[in-house]
Amino acid sequence: MTDAAGSRQISGVVLAGGLARRMGGGDKPMRMIAGRTILERVIARLEPQCGRLILNANGDPARFAAFGLSVVPDSVADFPGPLAGILAGLDWVAANQPSAQWMLSAAGDCPFLPRDLVARLYAAVQADDAELAVAASDGQSHPVIGLWRVSLRDQLRHALVVEDIRKIDRFTARYRLATVSWPVTPVDPFFNANTTEDLAEAERLAGLDGG
Repeated sequence: MTDAAGSRQISGVVLAGGLARRMGGGDKPMRMIAGRTILERVIARLEPQCGRLILNANGDPARFAAFGLSVVPDSVADFPGPLAGILAGLDWVAANQPSAQWMLSAAGDCPFLPRDLVARLYAAVQADDAELAVAASDGQSHPVIGLWRVSLRDQLRHALVVEDIRKIDRFTARYRLATVSWPVTPVDPFFNANTTEDLAEAERLAGLDGG
């Protein structure tokens, strides 16, 4: 199997459970940018790159029904944060695609994700014989956006439950990690919308990014 073909078999989990506290509450990925929700934009970027795409979110899954994707809650109770969502995705992939070796994780509040995200991360783990890959831009890594070996899920569960590790980079530092950087012009592909000011900036960037 070629690297390109292998990357297209990788499933992805969109971490869509973030609350927009700095925007007045609610689901942050459901905020609108230039007529489309952030989540709609994320899905549009990732679906062509992934064999399967699922959402990680807690609470009533019906609020995401319009997107037509499986909604997977955290598989470890009372562990809010992205590592719990990544573990939920890894558990889902292991149960539903037992032959899968890799899973993509991506933030649900990044509307301009690169169209070559999966291919480049997958090429990096192959080239470096790495166990994980993480995206970066402008000298900063984005640990929520990465490629994970499905076989790491039991170690991740132990780190969450027994060691109380919450920061992604504390966990990934234990493994061979490949870092892949993207340019930030005309738009940083990992721009994320956290505030109402960010939403206004995203409206401007949407025009530069082709909508």
